[in-house]
Amino acid sequence: MTIYLIIVPLVVLAGVVEALWLQRTRSEPYDWKSWGCSLADMVGRRVLAYIPYTLIAPWLGWVWDHRLATQSLANGWSVLLLFVGLEFFYYWYHRTSHTVRWFWASHSVHHSPNQLTLAAAYRLGWFGKFTGTSLFFTPLVLLGFTPTVVLTALFLNLLYQFWLHADWIPQLGWLEYVLNTPSSHRVHHARNPEYLDANYGGVLIVFDRLFGTYIAERTDVPCDYGTVTPVRSSRNPLIVNFSPWIGLAKDLASACSLHEVWMYLFAPPGWRPNGEGLTTADIRRRAGLVSNETAQPAIS
Repeated sequence: MTIYLIIVPLVVLAGVVEALWLQRTRSEPYDWKSWGCSLADMVGRRVLAYIPYTLIAPWLGWVWDHRLATQSLANGWSVLLLFVGLEFFYYWYHRTSHTVRWFWASHSVHHSPNQLTLAAAYRLGWFGKFTGTSLFFTPLVLLGFTPTVVLTALFLNLLYQFWLHADWIPQLGWLEYVLNTPSSHRVHHARNPEYLDANYGGVLIVFDRLFGTYIAERTDVPCDYGTVTPVRSSRNPLIVNFSPWIGLAKDLASACSLHEVWMYLFAPPGWRPNGEGLTTADIRRRAGLVSNETAQPAIS
């Protein structure tokens, strides 16, 4: 809690400084209403943090009670295991958040801004704690790290990603092969067909390269930010947080079978029973970028 109280004012201040600088140096006006939405999202998330319930918290406690070992942060190998393990499981959590609608309903809030700025980094949505995202990190608890240590490490991982939301930082040479950089993260936030569903890493980009989801930023394809289906108002925290869930509820109500219910919940965002949806595969195919809907981004 103490580190949070220290960090939050600093990241908010950094966002304001960037906003003032961008407003003075660019012809495109800075979207202060979007900045206010991101700030309101962060405040609302802190308020909801006082609700003593998450979908997965009891499970974390059970896993800790049945852990295979007990790790000490005084041991360098344990710290390395925590870092690499968190990166690995964060990659799969983040990838799933883009490819499974249940998780995308929460994560899409982060992708709703139409400008990529430092303020976008603290627009993370209100309902992530209720969707079971912590489930992805339970193997670390099983290996002997306390839930508090795992969640603190995750917070630090997200803190690293704050600076990645600057669209004015250039590519960083050889670091692009190892680290998640602003260039890689610009691709991640872009809705261009060429860039969709790529670069899921936290601190590292190596798992994207290993699993074929790395796409490099191209000078001939400027990043277009936001969600594929634009949010009706990306400046209203209530709309950006509730509209994905309202849309999901409407689709579930229209389902004609249990199969359709399952697919609406766990298929990729944009799935439709008639095959005329807006999944990433559909969008890429219509743009002539792939020949079949199972194609994956190629390693650059």
